[in-house]
Amino acid sequence: MIEWNEQGEVRNARWRSESGAPAPRRVVLADDTMSADSAYRLACAGTALLWRGDFQNARQLLQALMRRTDRKPEKAAAKAAKKMAAATPAEQFHLHRQAQSQRARTLAALVIPVEGDYSIDLRRAPDWRAACQEAWGPATGEASVVALRELLGLVGAHEWRKKGVEIPALGAGPDNRIHPHYGVFSPVRGEYIDLVAQAPLPSKELAFDIGTGTGVLAAVLAHRGVRRIVATEQAPRALACAQDNLQRLGLQGRVELLEADLFPPGRAPLVVCNPPWLPARPSSSIEQAVYDEGSRMLQGFLTGLREHLEPGGEGWLVLSDLAEHLGLRTREQLLEWITAAGLRVLGREDVRPHHAKAQDAADALHAARAAEVTSLWRLVAA
Repeated sequence: MIEWNEQGEVRNARWRSESGAPAPRRVVLADDTMSADSAYRLACAGTALLWRGDFQNARQLLQALMRRTDRKPEKAAAKAAKKMAAATPAEQFHLHRQAQSQRARTLAALVIPVEGDYSIDLRRAPDWRAACQEAWGPATGEASVVALRELLGLVGAHEWRKKGVEIPALGAGPDNRIHPHYGVFSPVRGEYIDLVAQAPLPSKELAFDIGTGTGVLAAVLAHRGVRRIVATEQAPRALACAQDNLQRLGLQGRVELLEADLFPPGRAPLVVCNPPWLPARPSSSIEQAVYDEGSRMLQGFLTGLREHLEPGGEGWLVLSDLAEHLGLRTREQLLEWITAAGLRVLGREDVRPHHAKAQDAADALHAARAAEVTSLWRLVAA
C-alpha cells in the first residue's frame, strides 16, 4: 500500500508497479503550481509526487522531468563519458543499465491516482479504463496509485494490441498481423522471424516452439505448412496473448498451446527456440524476453534438446550474438554448451539486425549493436 497525508487525514491506496518496485516511503501532493525544478529535486531524492492537478499538465511535467534527467551538467557528463570510455564492454553494459535504472526511478516519481473502476478523477483525464482492464484484469473496486510513465506505457501497449504488428512472413493482406499484449515482447525485430521463415524444414509433420511469447514463430511455422505445432510458454500473459493471436489467424486447430517451462512431453523432428539473448536480470515481465539471468533458458534448451528430438531431427536455436560483443558470454562458451549437451552444429544462417538502435551512433552500446548478428543454429544429435 502507498500512504500519504491529505487534508489532515492519512489516506492509502494499492501501489501498482510492473517492475515490482516497492511503494515509495515519502509522498507529497503535487499540482499545477509545482515547478519542474522543484519536482525534479524531489524525484531525485526518492520522493513520490502524487498528482492532484490537471492531467495534461502532469504529462507536460513528466516531459520536463525527462529533459532534466537526460541533460546532465557538463562536468558530470564529461566524467560519465570518461568512465564509459575506459570501461570494458561488459562494464559499459552494466554502467548503461545502472543509468537506465536510475533514470527510470526518477521518472517513476510522478504518480497518478486511479479509481476502483480504473477511471482517473483528474481534470482533463482521458478514459483509459479499457487499457487498464486489458493489463490488470477486471476492476475490483480498489483504488490504486501508479507511476504516470507506467500508465502511459500501458496505454501504448493497448494501442499496439489494437493495431497489431505486420509480419510479412505470414503473407500479404489483413491476416498477417500479430497483436502483442501488455507485458509481452512485441515482434518488431523481424530478422529472427525471417530466419525461421527461410531455413529449410527437416519435416512438416510436427514442431515444438519453446517459449512462444506472442505465438509469432508458431504461426510462421504453420504458414510454412507444418501440420502440427506444440507451443510452450509459462508466463500467463504470454499464454493469453498467443491464444488470442492464434485464434485471430485461424490456427488454433493446428497449434496446441501448453503451459510449460521449456519442453512439452515427447519428441519432434523440429524444435525451435528463440531465448532471451542477454545474460542479465530482468527488471519487469517484458524484459524477460531480452534478459535471461545466468543464461538459464539458453542452457536449459541446449541441455534438454537431444532427448526431445526425433532421430534425424533438428533443433533451431535463434540467438543474437550481442552478449558476445558485450563481453557477457563468449562464442567458445556457447559452443562448449552445445557439445556438452551431446549436440553438433549442422549449419548456421546469419542476418544483420535492421532495427534503429543498430544505426544510432549516440547509443551508449553502439559499437556492440553495430557488430551484432542474429543466427539460426541448426543443431542435431552428435
